[in-house]
Amino acid sequence: MAHINLLPWRQEQRRERQRQFFTMMGLSALLMVLIVVAVHLQYSRMISSQNGRNTYLQTQIDELNTRLAKIKILEKEREKLAKRINKIKELQANRPKIVQMFDELVRIIPDGMYLTLLQQKGKTIRMEGVAQSNERVSSFMRNIDEAATLAKPVLEVIKQDPKTPEDDRLFIVTAQQELGSPDEEAPNNPKAPKKPKQ
Repeated sequence: MAHINLLPWRQEQRRERQRQFFTMMGLSALLMVLIVVAVHLQYSRMISSQNGRNTYLQTQIDELNTRLAKIKILEKEREKLAKRINKIKELQANRPKIVQMFDELVRIIPDGMYLTLLQQKGKTIRMEGVAQSNERVSSFMRNIDEAATLAKPVLEVIKQDPKTPEDDRLFIVTAQQELGSPDEEAPNNPKAPKKPKQ
């Protein structure tokens, strides 16, 4: 019987299997690399897209913050303007009453007396002047007390003026300005202007 040597065929088959195994391993490794690269590219694209969104949102936030700062500045300016408008309205409303006070002041100053300074701070009126006698100052204070636009006279200083040849008296009187409504000037009102005493 003839003997057949199968060893080369088996070795060839083993080598073929090894080639197939290494080929499958190489293809698997290549596929794994491709999957990793694809996942990496996908995540990089997602991260880049999210960074773009974040940049856009940050830009919008910065723009809104700038607008809010401008709005706060405008609100402060509006408050200042509102205060100025209210002050102007108050001055406009008190203008006729101030004129009335000056008109009344001219009428309540007795003869033999004149003012050298008239100063207003808030509702306090400070009057400095010269009078021929203490009685003139007393009469002036009584007239202030009975006036419609002035009240609560206070004599701060009265002294003789050495610079004048007569015995004139220097005086300082403060009074409170009363800016009442027009109906307070009715004839029945006890604070209505009266004829000044001389």
